[in-house]
Amino acid sequence: MRLRRRRPDEESQGAAEAAGEHEPEAPAEEGLRAWQPWLYARLILLFAIIAFVIGFVLENRKQVHLHFVLGTARVSLIWLILLSIALGLLVGVLLSQLSRRRRRRH
Repeated sequence: MRLRRRRPDEESQGAAEAAGEHEPEAPAEEGLRAWQPWLYARLILLFAIIAFVIGFVLENRKQVHLHFVLGTARVSLIWLILLSIALGLLVGVLLSQLSRRRRRRH
């Protein structure tokens, strides 16, 4: 069993409690009732983004034909958009890494 050493402020607090002295604690309700504009702004922004994403998905759920060189596929438009975004991000990251390596060599 390991004993934990007390910090000096903990020792004085323990002595005050033993003597029956208590510091008045601030009511917990004060912290809850304080106006927090950044919290509410973030919540509103989060709900706006969620509403936008839901609307975007609902507007782009129709089926479209995707033509390849050797064939055709029928997919939902939202999946085609998301696949294009993911593919674009992947190609962009790979190209930036390739560019960074070329700069290091020269």
